[in-house]
Amino acid sequence: MPDLDQQLEFGIFPTPAAARIPELLALVQTAEVEGLDLVSVQDHPYQDAFLDTWTLLSVLGARTTTIRLAPNVASLPLRPPVVLAKAAASLDLLTDGRVELGLGAGAFWDGVVAAGGPRRSPGEAVDALAEAVELIRACWAGGTVRFRGQHYEAHGLHAGPVPAHDIPIWLGAYKPRMLRLTGRVADAWVPSMGYADPPDLAALAAVVDEAALEAGRSPASVQRIYNVNGRFGTGSGFLRGTPADWAEQLAELTLTVGMSRYVLAADDLDLVRRFAAEVAPATRELVERERARRARATPPGAGPQHDDPARPANQPAPATATTDADPPGPGGADHAEGSGRHTVEPTPDDGRRLSPSMPWDEPSRPAAPGGASGAHPEQAQHLKDIHDGLRGELAQVRDVLDQVRRGHTTVGAARSVVNTMTMRQNNWTLGAYCESYCRIVTGHHTLEDRSVFPHLRRAEPDLGPVLDRLEEEHVVIHDVLEQFDRALVRLVTEDGTGRAGQGVLDGVQTSLDLLTDTLLSHLAYEERELVGPLSRHGLS
Repeated sequence: MPDLDQQLEFGIFPTPAAARIPELLALVQTAEVEGLDLVSVQDHPYQDAFLDTWTLLSVLGARTTTIRLAPNVASLPLRPPVVLAKAAASLDLLTDGRVELGLGAGAFWDGVVAAGGPRRSPGEAVDALAEAVELIRACWAGGTVRFRGQHYEAHGLHAGPVPAHDIPIWLGAYKPRMLRLTGRVADAWVPSMGYADPPDLAALAAVVDEAALEAGRSPASVQRIYNVNGRFGTGSGFLRGTPADWAEQLAELTLTVGMSRYVLAADDLDLVRRFAAEVAPATRELVERERARRARATPPGAGPQHDDPARPANQPAPATATTDADPPGPGGADHAEGSGRHTVEPTPDDGRRLSPSMPWDEPSRPAAPGGASGAHPEQAQHLKDIHDGLRGELAQVRDVLDQVRRGHTTVGAARSVVNTMTMRQNNWTLGAYCESYCRIVTGHHTLEDRSVFPHLRRAEPDLGPVLDRLEEEHVVIHDVLEQFDRALVRLVTEDGTGRAGQGVLDGVQTSLDLLTDTLLSHLAYEERELVGPLSRHGLS
């Protein structure tokens, strides 16, 4: 099966070593701040050197805010399905819906038996796994559960709690029966390098796809997760070269086999940082570029507002659009008299700036040609709604940093180890939150640059200078976001005490002030110039 057009995601698979707890926690926190999507942990209860998987996932959930958590994969023979369902649902509630559940039929049977578990034949292991998936999902639905299988039973169980979201179930599978079970019932298939190397994936995926189709499911409903390992260098082989080499190899797997989530086995901070900062974005770029090329080749049918300075006298008055949508409330659209519609007003600007200088000359911005409102006022409202969301998120980022700064004063004065560790946790939380926000902004700008702007350029050629300027500002904002991210990374690696800590916090504040000024200025300018054209020509 070729590219399934699934969203690309990236995660890590650290060793749950009991002897390296501080390093393990720092690694996971770094992964979150660097923008990775997932941390997953192997589950071998009979391994004396490893922490318990669910205890560790619970601690990781308490120390993070955005990254998703999963066993990769849970040892079902030692995890009774009813107890496993409750553990996963509980952690999902405690982490606001960040849990996924990887299940394995069993391995290392001597260890399983030594720990009091059953020794199952391959056929028994698959049958038990199929029963477990059914029973776990019944438990997550809540209510009274009655289940009788050959391996598991529940007799009038009062199931609960219900998880915060529909927890995806992954199955680790390599043999035909397990692959077919995956295609029939799983939300994700998770093979690992060493057990299924890249040349083997297409044939294995074909079995999953065929089983999905036979079960009346789309193959795309089964996400493809690949546990990988590698090192950066100049050698040949899969994931043995430069970050650019890694990106090309992972993109090829996505486009030719349909793999969409790559989970890196790593215990090295630098490797994780480079995987997040260099490999992940480069892979996404390659995949997006090829998907866009294929789309073009496919025939048709197959918050606080500080924004921009006052408009110079030689520029036209702001454009407006009308829409049938309900008014968004204070500061939003006003009803047009007698029409049942309302006017979409661009966000006003009071001209205030937090930074001593801006990275662009605001009065030199070109203006859009005037014109009457058109048949798509709801599209202009949609743009404003998106921008309002970004402004609201920015206000939350500023509030979080303000809380950290107030906490920093207490830490610096007390010189307390306990408070220092609490402060460090606050810093990680801030970093993760802001990193997530940075990715949202970048994604919004990418959508405009690759879809909306080309459409408007074709529909209204005189709009070209404005669109050129908006695209240039997207590049500048990207650079500002990068500066902000680097300041955050430095913040989370510092102790947060004394002069150095205060200086780092001041650097984050300066970066955030510049991000605030540039983003709000840009959003106001974009609304001012595009409300009219969007109402005339729509988004696409």
